[in-house]
Amino acid sequence: MLTKGKAQALGRPRRFYTAAGVGMVDGGFSVLLDGRPVKTPAGAGLVLPTTALAQLCAAEWGLQGEEIDFARMPITRLAFTAIDRAPGARAEVAEDVARYADADAICYFAEEPAPLVERELHRWGPMLDWAERDLGLHLERADSITHQPQSPAALVRVRALAQQLDDFALTGLAAAAGLFKSAVLAFALQRGELSGDAAFELSRLEESFQEERWGVDEEAAERATAMRKEAVALEKWFKALG
Repeated sequence: MLTKGKAQALGRPRRFYTAAGVGMVDGGFSVLLDGRPVKTPAGAGLVLPTTALAQLCAAEWGLQGEEIDFARMPITRLAFTAIDRAPGARAEVAEDVARYADADAICYFAEEPAPLVERELHRWGPMLDWAERDLGLHLERADSITHQPQSPAALVRVRALAQQLDDFALTGLAAAAGLFKSAVLAFALQRGELSGDAAFELSRLEESFQEERWGVDEEAAERATAMRKEAVALEKWFKALG
């Protein structure tokens, strides 16, 4: 089995299996490497709640080359976090989501230029309306980059919504909130209101606007591509949870 100590000692561990599949185990489903179930870095069984999620993980293991590169395995990394960290840190993870709500990226509207202001009003406004209507979450809008704290009641609501989720959904929600710098976009993705691509695009309206005007920086483009892939992986994660 792959253990945390072995992975640390070897850097990228060498692939030690031929085939990756899925099988039933006590409590759910697991990735089977040559018929043997995978362990998490903390030594727990990689037990997943749905066969669809296990299949996504198994596909990542199957695509590895001579070395196992966890940077290319976002679903497996999320699963490790959900199993090893989330059960003992639910309040902390929910608080992380609330912190992103307190400075939610889609609450900070530009003051100028007018085309950007119009774009944000047209794209972000409906999402804030959705949050109030479907989540019972009212967030105040700001017209500057100066931080304007949200109400205690709003943050209580975010924490409650987050803690209603199971460990796997909560882990995905926190990852999405960190990726988008927005709790609203994270909830929208988790609930199927937005695709991963759509949520990512909404999270970077200003960057996209600046790129249209001034061109695309190569390093920024590479970062954006990597972040988009993470957003798409999160969409797959939530869909696989059902």
